Amino acid sequence: MSWFTKTFSSTIGRKLIMSLTGLFLCSFLVVHLIGNLQLFKDDGGEAFNIYSKFMGHNPVIRTLELVLLAGFAFHIWDALALTRRNKSARSVGYAVNHLDQNSNWSSRNMGLLGTVILVFLLIHLYNFFWRARFGDLPVQTIEGEEYEDLYSVVVESFQIWWYVTIYVIAMAALCFHLIHGFASAFQTLGLNHKKYTPAIQAIGYGFSILVCLGFAAMPLYFFFQR
Repeated sequence: MSWFTKTFSSTIGRKLIMSLTGLFLCSFLVVHLIGNLQLFKDDGGEAFNIYSKFMGHNPVIRTLELVLLAGFAFHIWDALALTRRNKSARSVGYAVNHLDQNSNWSSRNMGLLGTVILVFLLIHLYNFFWRARFGDLPVQTIEGEEYEDLYSVVVESFQIWWYVTIYVIAMAALCFHLIHGFASAFQTLGLNHKKYTPAIQAIGYGFSILVCLGFAAMPLYFFFQR
């Protein structure tokens, strides 16, 4: 086994990959949120459909989608590997150590939060990404040019109560997941100092809440405005 394989299959190596991929996915969330804010424009979906076409046909973006997929895959795989390793290392569990007094709720339930997010992600990808790439979407004509009308699919989906419920629950899970993961990533990367850590934690809280509120506002907006 090479030094590279040994390093990145170790607990420290896997945590390092988790941290790097997690921060990369945070950057994706920001970009995705900014693009999706086009939904709030009162233009019948024109801005959002133009944005969707750009994202779906730009070769650079299509290449980055593969990078993003790899980021998700590595993040999920390492999360599962670390969870299995932690469980196998426990002889009697943490009950005698009063785990609930030594860590916050989100850090103790990252596996549960991650599972909720993963289930939502699969539903979300099928409902939007798969249909946008391989489905038969309606067409909207904008200034003489035809655009696939993904906006109408979004509006239709966000008027289904159970889908909106799943979406909002997933954003709540993502918020807790990010609150712990953001600060933990910087700690794993060695950026842990009594002077800077409180600021990193505050930024993590603010980032997690703002991003997740932004995403959750979209289905709620369309559901209650009907």
